[in-house]
Amino acid sequence: MDPAPDASLALRAGIHSPAQALEFVRWLAAAWTDRPLTPADGCPESELAAAEARLGLRLPAALRAGYALFGRRDDLTRNQDPLLPPSGLHIDEELGGVLVFRDENQSCASWGIPLSALGQDDPPVLVEAGNGRIPFLDRMSLAWVELVLTEFLLGSPHYDACELPSALLPALHEHHARLPLPDHPMRAGWNDSPIRWYAAPGRLLRHDGLGSHSWLHACTRTPAGLDTLHADFPTRWVC
Repeated sequence: MDPAPDASLALRAGIHSPAQALEFVRWLAAAWTDRPLTPADGCPESELAAAEARLGLRLPAALRAGYALFGRRDDLTRNQDPLLPPSGLHIDEELGGVLVFRDENQSCASWGIPLSALGQDDPPVLVEAGNGRIPFLDRMSLAWVELVLTEFLLGSPHYDACELPSALLPALHEHHARLPLPDHPMRAGWNDSPIRWYAAPGRLLRHDGLGSHSWLHACTRTPAGLDTLHADFPTRWVC
C-alpha cells in the first residue's frame, strides 16, 4: 500500500517561486484525488488571450501559469469560493482598482491583484470583504497554494470541522507540521484570523484564529482516517 500523502513533505522546500507552487498543485492532484493533472485540466492559450484582449491588459505570469495548468479542475478550484474562469476575470475600480480572479460563493468577498502590481510576474493579492481591501498574501504563487488547499479541503468527501477547545491545541501543534504559508486573514476579517495550515500523513488541516473560539477544518485521505482524526480531537464535530 502506498504511504499516506503528507503535504508537509511535499512542501519541505518551501514556496519560493511560482514553479514550486504549481509543482505542489500537481502533487496534490496526484496524491489526494487519484486524478493527476492532464493538459485538458488547464485553460487553453486562446481562452487566456481572449481574456487579455477583453480586459486590455497582460495577465501576470503567475496568474496565467496557474490557469494554464489547472484552471478547469473544479475539484481543486470551485467548491467554496470559486476561481473565476478567464471569461469572468474583471476589474473592480474602487480603491485604486484590482483584477478580480476569485469570488466568495455568495459574492460577499473577492480576491484580486492590485492594478498597480499587474506588471509583476508574481504580484501580491488583496482580499475584499465589504470593509475595504486588506493584504491577503504577498505573492500570487502563495495564493494559488492557499486556493487549492482551501477548495480541495472544503470539497473533500472526508471533511469535518470543529470549534477547537484550547485544551486540544497541543494535539494540533505536536502531531502536525505547519505548512510554509504565512499567516493570512480570513475573508471575513481579522477577528477569525489568522489562518494557518498544518499536515500529517493522510491529513490536511486549517486552523482559523488564535482565541478560545478558534476553528479547525480538516480532511483525511480515507474514511477511516476521519474516524482517527475524531478520536485524536475529542470534541463536538460538525458532520
